[in-house]
Amino acid sequence: MSLIGTTVLPFATTAYKEGKFVPITDADTRGKWAVFFFYPADFTFVCPTELEDLADAYPTLQKMGVEVYSVSTDTHFSHKAWHDTSPAIGKINYYMLGDQNHVISNNFQILREGQGLADRGTFVVDPDGVIQLIEVTSEGVGRNAQELLRKIKAAQYIAAHPGEVCPAKWEEGEETLAPSLDLVGKI
Repeated sequence: MSLIGTTVLPFATTAYKEGKFVPITDADTRGKWAVFFFYPADFTFVCPTELEDLADAYPTLQKMGVEVYSVSTDTHFSHKAWHDTSPAIGKINYYMLGDQNHVISNNFQILREGQGLADRGTFVVDPDGVIQLIEVTSEGVGRNAQELLRKIKAAQYIAAHPGEVCPAKWEEGEETLAPSLDLVGKI
């Protein structure tokens, strides 16, 4: 069953952010757009390349009113150790959530059964806590922050413009569509 259109379920955890351990709950993620960026584990191979790519895009996301929460089933202590030892992870200024009890991974239905690791999944959540976008890739397929930015811009656009939709490869400033009977069979 798809989680699109559902509300983020309750959770409480500790995150590592900018040299501090901070408590985070689902309520803290409301009121602005949010990205929940799940990855299998700290100290791995594809994960740091994705997290660094997202760190590079983080200032742009912040300007768009988007907060980022990376999530793995590691602890916040592990996140700190990784942040302190990896040049790629050392660039991260967004929240790194610990999910050792698997509540968040289970809430987003991204936990690998019997393995205790999250799949590589991205969830874009609107300010009301409703999931608007989901992307899940296999273990070896890394994600692209620029494509995520494009999708968030499209989600923000349609949220602000009810009755319009963004066609394939839509970029900010391009034309959208207004679905109607007049368009049926004309595209």
